[in-house]
Amino acid sequence: MRPRTPRPLEAKGRVASLIVEARLREYELVVILNPDVGDDEVEGAVERLIKRPVEDRGGELQQVNHWGRRKLAYPIQKRLEGNYVVTQLRLDPEQTRELEQRLQISEEVMRHLLVRLDEEP
Repeated sequence: MRPRTPRPLEAKGRVASLIVEARLREYELVVILNPDVGDDEVEGAVERLIKRPVEDRGGELQQVNHWGRRKLAYPIQKRLEGNYVVTQLRLDPEQTRELEQRLQISEEVMRHLLVRLDEEP
């Protein structure tokens, strides 16, 4: 019989969650939604466009601030207003590109900006 080769230990349970937790970084995401999205529909759009994709990628949404409909500094897609939503979230840096790609192809999102929040020394 052949000697059994030892398998590398797999991270399970709490250890795996600690490893993922250590890789999460804090970000601020500003999204300008199309003004055709009504004020009562903004919460559903945030759920669909931001919250679910972040949580599906192992991140967490910490805070959501709906600033409401505001006038734009310049026209975007021939529109003069937009619904501003500012969120704070934690996400693995490797997952940010896919999140931004989803926001870019969404017809509801006019502009977005994802900024990493630096840690205080």
